[in-house]
Amino acid sequence: MRGILSFGTYLPFRRLDRTEITSTMGSGGGRGTRTVASYDEDTTTMAVEAARTCLAATDVAPASTYFSTVDPAYFDRTNASTIHAALRFDPSVSAVDMNGSQRSAVGALQAALEGSRPTLVVGSDIRIGLPTSADEAAGGDAASALLVGSDDDGPVLAEYLGGAVATGEFVDRWREPGESRSKLWEEKFGEVAYAPLAAQAWAKACEATGIDAAGVTSLIVTGLHARAIKRTAAKFGVDNIVDDLGSSVGNSGAAHPGLLLASVLESASAGDVVGLAVYADGVQVMFFRVTEHVGNFTPARSLATQLANGAPVSYPKFLSWRGTLTVEPPRRPLPDRPSSSAALRNIDWKFGLINPNDDGGTPMANAVGTVTTFTIDKLVYSPSPPVVFGVVDFDNGVRMPVEIADVDAADVAVGDRVEMTFRRLYDGDGIVNYHWKARPVRD
Repeated sequence: MRGILSFGTYLPFRRLDRTEITSTMGSGGGRGTRTVASYDEDTTTMAVEAARTCLAATDVAPASTYFSTVDPAYFDRTNASTIHAALRFDPSVSAVDMNGSQRSAVGALQAALEGSRPTLVVGSDIRIGLPTSADEAAGGDAASALLVGSDDDGPVLAEYLGGAVATGEFVDRWREPGESRSKLWEEKFGEVAYAPLAAQAWAKACEATGIDAAGVTSLIVTGLHARAIKRTAAKFGVDNIVDDLGSSVGNSGAAHPGLLLASVLESASAGDVVGLAVYADGVQVMFFRVTEHVGNFTPARSLATQLANGAPVSYPKFLSWRGTLTVEPPRRPLPDRPSSSAALRNIDWKFGLINPNDDGGTPMANAVGTVTTFTIDKLVYSPSPPVVFGVVDFDNGVRMPVEIADVDAADVAVGDRVEMTFRRLYDGDGIVNYHWKARPVRD
């Protein structure tokens, strides 16, 4: 038996009310909210957070890591190696990028399911578009992580039963290298192109697994072409189509298949059959059967809890974080380029957050502590001032100064409980300076 051993999700703390787009611009927007990655987050940092949540709920260690996104922090180098370092994996654990398109996310999952070793599959995306565009409003920022393996590795929560794919070549959505937004062909074209592929993939998947529509408990249908999904999903004949979280999260692209699988598994029962159909340059259909072990699994941080925890961000602030709106920069010198040689010498501290100031090297990434004092710094360089610095007394006896993220300056108080989170400090000459910050404990 091979399938999903654990899962984890990450939703950034900030939410954009879509009505703000309309009130500011006079068009665009819509109803509900979308998740927004902060200025110090990118697809790599969000991937680390989802992976931490996934691995915290299991004792199984992955032998491989696959990372998928359409918005990588780097080209010409492996982004998954940063995730590898932050999770303190052994050098023998491989780390591979599978990037460039939304199809790469479901492809990475398929490769892991057809493999033989426990594999961590992480999808992460930051979705943007031009102001007032459908991509801007309907997009969402998130990450998901699935640990795939066999029952020889650990309890399988959802057994992979099989599936099928129908690949198509048509230019419906594209983005040229260096461009920040995708371009779209006329919507009817995509609907016409996807319809026969969906029918073909579904029929072949049912034939391969012996499952029909009546035997599917719930069906996830996801992709970036909303109209094609809406017009074809009902034709599969499944009564229960899973909520796509569009009104609360938005479409998180490469992260979304894993995110929706996690949302189903959090409340699934043994024996449920879950279908997953992903529309991305073709249609891929997968079937999973939930096992009895799902009842003994408790997510380290549930998606439901993260949905309930969030704070608003204004539309102008959202635009400035995305670089769409250029605001007056801080009147401070720009940061120097981070030193690659210094980072290599201090890799355990910089990425793994192993405290070098004691003989044993205390791991701090999972430490929780209390703010003993803090300051609001309006002068230090930051893409989004002011910066909150605090001195934290951790429960393991370590006292450490840290920057505090995901909090408004007016809401910080002595006595606040905080935990650590992997973030961007700044970048210089295209090199990202990753390290750890603190954030309030909210669950």
